[in-house]
Amino acid sequence: MPLDGYFLHFLTGELQGQLIGSRVEKVHQPSKHEVVLHLRGYRTACRLFLSASPNSPRLHITAFAPENPAKPPMLCMLLRKHLIGAKLRAVTQAGLDRTVFLDFDATNEIGDPVSLRLCVEIMAKHSNIILLDGSGTILDAVKRVDASQSSYRQVQPGLAYVSPPPQDKLDLRVCTAQDVLDRVGAFPEKTLPSALLNALQGASPLICRELASRCGGMDTAVRELTGAQKALLLRALDALRETLASGGAPHILCDEAGRGTDFSFMDITQYGFARTPKVFESYSALLDDFYFERDRQDRTHQRAADMLKALSSATTRIARKLDLQRAELARCADRDTLRLYGELIQSYAGMLEKGAPFYDVANYYDEGRTLRIPADPALSPMANAQRYYKEYRKAKTAEQMLAGLIESGEQELQYLETVTDLVSRADTGAELGALREEIEQAGFLRRKRKPNEKSPKPLPPIEYRSTDGFRILVGRNNLQNDRLSLKTARGSDLWLHTQKIPGSHVIVCAEGREIPPATIEQAAMIAAYNSRARESAQVPVDYTFAKHLKKPPGAKPGKVIYHVYQTLTINPDREKSESLRVE
Repeated sequence: MPLDGYFLHFLTGELQGQLIGSRVEKVHQPSKHEVVLHLRGYRTACRLFLSASPNSPRLHITAFAPENPAKPPMLCMLLRKHLIGAKLRAVTQAGLDRTVFLDFDATNEIGDPVSLRLCVEIMAKHSNIILLDGSGTILDAVKRVDASQSSYRQVQPGLAYVSPPPQDKLDLRVCTAQDVLDRVGAFPEKTLPSALLNALQGASPLICRELASRCGGMDTAVRELTGAQKALLLRALDALRETLASGGAPHILCDEAGRGTDFSFMDITQYGFARTPKVFESYSALLDDFYFERDRQDRTHQRAADMLKALSSATTRIARKLDLQRAELARCADRDTLRLYGELIQSYAGMLEKGAPFYDVANYYDEGRTLRIPADPALSPMANAQRYYKEYRKAKTAEQMLAGLIESGEQELQYLETVTDLVSRADTGAELGALREEIEQAGFLRRKRKPNEKSPKPLPPIEYRSTDGFRILVGRNNLQNDRLSLKTARGSDLWLHTQKIPGSHVIVCAEGREIPPATIEQAAMIAAYNSRARESAQVPVDYTFAKHLKKPPGAKPGKVIYHVYQTLTINPDREKSESLRVE
């Protein structure tokens, strides 16, 4: 669901109540389309996240600020120049349109008071973040728009700001439900959800479908609406207007697997029991939760595209090679037949004639039954016997070599799966840098650094702390997994890993104490969350003491074996996991 005008109405009111009077302490620009304002009020400090991303444009208070680049972009420097120290005076919405204005009181270079306005336009691919001075002149924007891109509205420094073109729609806060019904009647051939979308300012397709669903007109054309359906629609519109006036309830609609599919400010009944609501304390917390994972994945794919491509190519190549080797190994399964043919021909050589296309001999291994053996007419019986012996030895040698090659290939494939999982879960540039180093060392990616350039500094493991006070350490890459499990961990420490699923190694530091069941369960949840199964349910997690771990000779990084263990089935939970994380 897009962030519509109704949802933005409630979000703006929430931000107005929380942020007015706060001052800008810091400004960061984590990516091309994202800006983070660090605000400090009289009692609290928070981060206001602004995004003009085509996939997820929005603004809200965030607890998960993304990593900042080492060198700030030029726009970030401009925002710092004008906004640091500025006081937030107002947060307003343009009607029910998806445009929010942040008004600041600031001072210029010579100390004179000035007004500044930050416009956050949430309009899919046309989303933007624009900084204006007190006269409405554009100072700069996340996305500059010239005349070749838009003849109606250019966004360039020095030009006057022009609002997005208005839509001829009704604001439900200032009109009646009957006004909306009359406007809907102007689209007789459209379905009711489509007509509502053309009539209501700020309404998303989800809300329009919900209104239509409540009157039984989901797939009904406007001209076919009955009197009873119109009465129900008027009632639904009045209920929506009351919600807009009194305040909504922020919640995410989750599917059977617990994944968020939509979010809203009102009860959504159109899905029946196929969706379960998950209620949040604030609209900011809802957006933070809903977009956290998809934004993280988008950033990872942008910054690690070459690594993911190299890993995918290597995985495909090795899988194809393994298929060929397994097929060849299957053909070697008949090698004992080749040996039997050679032995029987050799035993009956004196009774066989040269030039025969086959030999019929008594198989003394099968109660003397006659066995027909193909032969090369150009060869003598003894030469045919030697030919079969030679093919037998060749198949036996091939089988031994193929078994080793297949085992090695399967280990490489396993390793690639673990590295791909680690790359896809990496949150920071430092983590991706360490993974790039590992992949380069493994030979799956060409080294980009110069010969004399230093390797990145090793990162510490991710640290959590259980509610019982036990340290829980999580590896960020396979090299660190090895160090954590085989060098850092003491024999009495607990080791956890998802069963037959790529994931990080997890260590619970016992420090001479007995680890209680609650800590084991929390560590298992953390292990499941830090694995490829983080979006799944009922994930099996193995746990054992670190003293039971062994590293097979020649094994890839991150590979350990164990035979004494227990298994716990757990559901990954991001919120609970993050609440235990040590910053």
